[in-house]
Amino acid sequence: MPKVHFLDVTNRDGVQTARTGLSKFGKTMVNFYLAKLGVAQSEIGFPFLFHEVPYVRAQVALAEAGAFGELRLSGWCRGVPQDVEKAAPLGLRHYNLSISTSDYMIQNKFRGRLDRDAIIREMTAAVRVAKDAGALTVGVNAEDGSRTDDGFLLEFALAAKQAGADRVRYCDTIGGDTPDRIRERFAKLAAATAMPVETHCHNDLGMAVANSVSGALGDLDAGQDAWINTCVNGVGERSGNADLLSTILAFRHGFGLEAAEIGDALDLEWARRFGLWASYALGQPLPYNQVGVGRNAFAHESGIHADGALKDHGNYELYDEATLGPFPDDWHARPGRVVLTGEYGGKAGFRHVMDGLGVEVADEEASFRLVQLCNAMTGRPLTDDELRLIAAYPRELSLMFPGYE
Repeated sequence: MPKVHFLDVTNRDGVQTARTGLSKFGKTMVNFYLAKLGVAQSEIGFPFLFHEVPYVRAQVALAEAGAFGELRLSGWCRGVPQDVEKAAPLGLRHYNLSISTSDYMIQNKFRGRLDRDAIIREMTAAVRVAKDAGALTVGVNAEDGSRTDDGFLLEFALAAKQAGADRVRYCDTIGGDTPDRIRERFAKLAAATAMPVETHCHNDLGMAVANSVSGALGDLDAGQDAWINTCVNGVGERSGNADLLSTILAFRHGFGLEAAEIGDALDLEWARRFGLWASYALGQPLPYNQVGVGRNAFAHESGIHADGALKDHGNYELYDEATLGPFPDDWHARPGRVVLTGEYGGKAGFRHVMDGLGVEVADEEASFRLVQLCNAMTGRPLTDDELRLIAAYPRELSLMFPGYE
């Protein structure tokens, strides 16, 4: 039976959000939380960019050391051989290669530099480079796929498959698709290619989650696995991407979706910690009505609702809030007298905090210096989960700071 999988793109599309930012250590924590949540794959960034190289090396080392469990790490490259050639030495085994496919972008973005034949040539060459370098899976992204006609979309996908690609990503780049249309297009494309079609939906019309669910159902209609792109808290360019938690909850609790089987071993006990950490790290306050993790997600005030919820929360709540795990209660957020550890802290404060958290520090000197470096990188107090990761994997994390020793 075909299954639904989640491929989170917070560390690629999410970090491209305007007026925000995330440090390389913050991106590492995204991978940590995605692993705890049980998501299948994280698109960790741009391995062909020079400033991502130390970060990517650290992620590969952390994965090999077991820090990310079963989470698969993938790199995003443009669909040209040169990007993949730069990325290949870093050791990633999963890729998504992206190139525009719509006539609109061919005319108004490429402006004569590439035509349809050239797009397929570049893309297939990039796929072959990735596979020859040892990639286990390659997804090919049809940027602006929702404005690409059916004929060329099929030609593009079949060429990618013949070159060795494992999936094609249908990008609703400008967020204009609608649920009925995207389900039909996914079903036709997945059936014609006999390969999964990834959803990548933007929220410009407020339908990114609905479109992602519908696109995935089109895959299932065609007997193919579904791969859904998401971002934590729905962050992303312009109005954002499909929200990770909302999409998971839709498949768990949405009426009529009972037959859709999730193929990832999800653990929503980490949902609140991830959502609230991301808000803190990105500097983006959560809306009160944010699904699952917003301040009002389980709040009741009006008389009828309050009375019903007091009798049985199921009267007015679709799912139990306890399934989303506890709210974080971090050391740095304690009121009153508190000793912290960070960029300018000393050994006494470091030991005090680690002892207070009950954290076993295997390499005190390396962990202490990493606390200073990571705090300098983030510019904000480190959270309990961040401190625990530093204490557990100082050698691997040190790869983000070449020459720091």
